Amino acid sequence: MREPGFLTDRSTEELVRLACSDSLLEAAVGMATINSLLEVDLDGCVELNAAELILQKGEGRNVAVVGHFPFLPQVREKAQRLWVIEKNPQAGDFPEAVADALIPQADVVAMTGTALTNHTLEHLLALCSPRAYVMLLGDTAPLSPVFFEYGVDAVCGTVVIDSEMALRCVSQGATFRQIRGTKRLALEKQG
Repeated sequence: MREPGFLTDRSTEELVRLACSDSLLEAAVGMATINSLLEVDLDGCVELNAAELILQKGEGRNVAVVGHFPFLPQVREKAQRLWVIEKNPQAGDFPEAVADALIPQADVVAMTGTALTNHTLEHLLALCSPRAYVMLLGDTAPLSPVFFEYGVDAVCGTVVIDSEMALRCVSQGATFRQIRGTKRLALEKQG
């Protein structure tokens, strides 16, 4: 991170531009800035965890998940086939090098919001079959309908509903799952 300790001295525009950085940490700060500025249409969202939506859409179907998520064992039980594609593969995962071969075969594709941060989202979306149900998910996924214009059918993310509580948790070293004052929401393409 360039100039650590001075991010609060930067303008909003400078922080947003970090989303385009080749540095993963800087890009994460840029995406966090975008997410914090995004006005989420709460009326257009439903309180739904991404795991529930993947289970619903992926039962008996071929599912590709880009990123390793804790709910994958449940998906593996319900899906016909599950391909987990990961930059740092764990047991049973596939390396990112096989994404080009697996994603086009999937009926349901769920991609981590981190694909925005590491600048792989455009390529991953291009791999999806036009008939596939495509999701962007995770805590970094911006809850914005703009993704519907690029072939995404649902965005599942997190919004802060009690900033004071969330800030207290973060400032005291909470991991994401320990942060209170947030809500997991899904924004689905209509029609």
